[in-house]
Amino acid sequence: MTRLLVTGASGFLGGEVAERAVRAGRTVAGTCHTTSPAREVFLRGDAVAVRLDVRDAEAVARVVDDVRPDAVVHCAYVQDGPAAEATIVEGSRHVAAAARAVGARLVHLSSDVVFAGDLGRPLREDDPPAPVFPYGAAKARAEEEVAAADPGAVLVRTSLVFGGPGAERSKHEALAIAVARGEREMAFFTDEVRCPVQVGDLAAAVLELAARPGVAGPLHVAGTEAVDRLTFARLACEAAGVDASGLRGAPSPPGRPRDCALDVSRALALLETPLRGVSEVLRRTS
Repeated sequence: MTRLLVTGASGFLGGEVAERAVRAGRTVAGTCHTTSPAREVFLRGDAVAVRLDVRDAEAVARVVDDVRPDAVVHCAYVQDGPAAEATIVEGSRHVAAAARAVGARLVHLSSDVVFAGDLGRPLREDDPPAPVFPYGAAKARAEEEVAAADPGAVLVRTSLVFGGPGAERSKHEALAIAVARGEREMAFFTDEVRCPVQVGDLAAAVLELAARPGVAGPLHVAGTEAVDRLTFARLACEAAGVDASGLRGAPSPPGRPRDCALDVSRALALLETPLRGVSEVLRRTS
């Protein structure tokens, strides 16, 4: 793999993927829609930024045809709002079709919230999706669209992505710190369980998969430790040296996914990239 196209390169994960790929000597193009990539590799010109709305099928096909990548990492998404459905579902279909048309390997980023989290055990790749809220439903439909358009694509289901010491903070970490400092008021769910993954670990795993075309279909790539939202918030504050004693927990409201812990045993067997647990990354040792 020498040429890589990253959609959503202005985002937290997409920017990390692009940066690591450039450091590995790849030629990288990254797409953005409303926000330009802020990573140094784009500011220095080591990677090329391309403005693209993935909802526009013709524009997607044109960009992919121009770049002629060996692999495409599809990170672009919108969490909510009027553009979310089309961006996630139609955009994923357009990217998959364009990647297949030029013979590019596709790594599609999906989510643990394609599940309801009601099975009482870690979720495996062959468990049927059962989303309970709109974002999860859109991600589940995007998986279907990608698999139909490009059966060779790998569908990476992941969890809460965070930075940790020495890395940019994710929105999840920033929120926990703001609440602990009294700048925001909210409770963190004690019954919503996820497997947070460090952004560098996930980006490295994604790049490894981009170079391994034999892996296709769903693959769970997340941290090896399942924690509830309150525990994650406390760990994020601890790593930042912020007093977390004021954080409070509460049950999640109806219509939220619950225990979405992912079984990552297949990924651990396939990948050389380590998938560290959140405590290993965030817990202070001093």
